[in-house]
Amino acid sequence: MECERCKSSINEGESYNLNGQVLCEDCYMYETNPPKACDPMAVSSALSVRKQLGQSGSSGLTELQQKIYNTIEKYGKITKEDLIKTLNIKPEQLEQEFAFFRHCELLRAFREDGKIYFTKWETKSA
Repeated sequence: MECERCKSSINEGESYNLNGQVLCEDCYMYETNPPKACDPMAVSSALSVRKQLGQSGSSGLTELQQKIYNTIEKYGKITKEDLIKTLNIKPEQLEQEFAFFRHCELLRAFREDGKIYFTKWETKSA
């Protein structure tokens, strides 16, 4: 069996039906609960947890998160499409990870010349 959204193989008994589509678990979770980058409560919670754990900057990141962070740091700014190609990841993976980065105020997105770019979060001094 194959997921109708991402085309990955699904084992018997591990599929989900949503609006007539057969989906894998990852696609089902994404469709029913998509990541939300702009969520003030999630920002407050993420910053508080990272502070309690003594984490700052790129400390405490998973391997994929470290790759994303390092790539953006290397280029300064990069489009979503270029980041997906560079790291060979699914758009959904990037959206989920970006929500985490945004909540931790590590990365942000901005629009320039009709394109959306990712860049590091810059704190402004008073």
